Amino acid sequence: MHSIEIIVALLLVFMAVPDGCRWLRRPALIYPAFVVIGLLLRPMASDDVATMIREAGQIGFLLLLFEVGLEIDLPRPRELARPGAWVAKWILIQYPLVLACARLAGLDWTEAFVAAAALTGCSVGMAHGAWKQHAGLDPAARTFVLHVMVLLEVVAIVLLSVETSALAHTAAWLVALKLAGIGLVVFLVSRTAVHAERMFRVTLARTTQWRVHFVVLLVLLVCAVGERLGLAGAKTAFFLGLFMSRVQHEGKSLEDYLAPLSRRFLIPLFFVALGMQIPLYLILSPVSLYAAGTAGLLLGGREILHRRWLRLGGTGDTYLLLCPNLTMVALAATAMLGAGIAPAIAAWVVLTGLFLTIASIVALPPVAAATTTPADAHS
Repeated sequence: MHSIEIIVALLLVFMAVPDGCRWLRRPALIYPAFVVIGLLLRPMASDDVATMIREAGQIGFLLLLFEVGLEIDLPRPRELARPGAWVAKWILIQYPLVLACARLAGLDWTEAFVAAAALTGCSVGMAHGAWKQHAGLDPAARTFVLHVMVLLEVVAIVLLSVETSALAHTAAWLVALKLAGIGLVVFLVSRTAVHAERMFRVTLARTTQWRVHFVVLLVLLVCAVGERLGLAGAKTAFFLGLFMSRVQHEGKSLEDYLAPLSRRFLIPLFFVALGMQIPLYLILSPVSLYAAGTAGLLLGGREILHRRWLRLGGTGDTYLLLCPNLTMVALAATAMLGAGIAPAIAAWVVLTGLFLTIASIVALPPVAAATTTPADAHS
């Protein structure tokens, strides 16, 4: 297929997939569907077209991290004690299992820890719609589950920021320097957050038909400044979103304004590009079977944990709200591929997260059409 044909096909897919997932009352399946489409599309695309989609998808990658930051509304410190203790147990119990599976899949120790951080994380946006209407959760339990979901996402991102710094097998002192850089990103973004928030508010208030473009331009401009200062653009985007999460205009959040360009084109393009970086032959190889087995093992282990030792509250399937993790997996796989790690290694991580995410979303009760918000429909 030529480049124009690929673009036409992608535009048709970007229009059809969200409507199809909403019709199935499973809006959270949108991003997994785009990864699968990327897997199927790769054999039909030339290397030049695949490179073009991958490069364009990097903009979607930055916007994805920005929106992940936007969706995180950290609880007050006094509210973190109980969910924090629960999250620590949840992660520590599962880490040995994930590390063992990763090592058996051929990952070295650094890659295995990156995989463990991603696979024990949670993509809050993907499970949010199901969380809102999950039966059997009283108000206290519902709040607790949300805090657990948020903390799992934050912990995964922090761990991925630390562990991906070591993927290139750099010296310990350089890893420590990169960790200091993460702290510098947090400090600088927090110091400029008030001014950035003012810029975003002014942009939303004074622009009309170009509002979306100006907001995206501001996000990318801040990331570009971060890159010039030697700071990772991806981390800058995430922490900028974290500090901008409360910006609203006319009752709409930044996510709602960004949706026409980010969630309906650039972020889907990133997930398609991610799928296109995985050779299709791996789907029919032992890598895929082992990924499916790992996902099934994790789901079974989590059900046992939930039923016997780490009760979340609600019904027996409440633990499934913590299982969608494709966003975290995408971050890990992107870092792996960027570090030159073999595609088969990244494929195992992506496929395990893909199987885990799809299985948990399908097993959860469908989201009622009346309660599906625009944010849920594209998260």
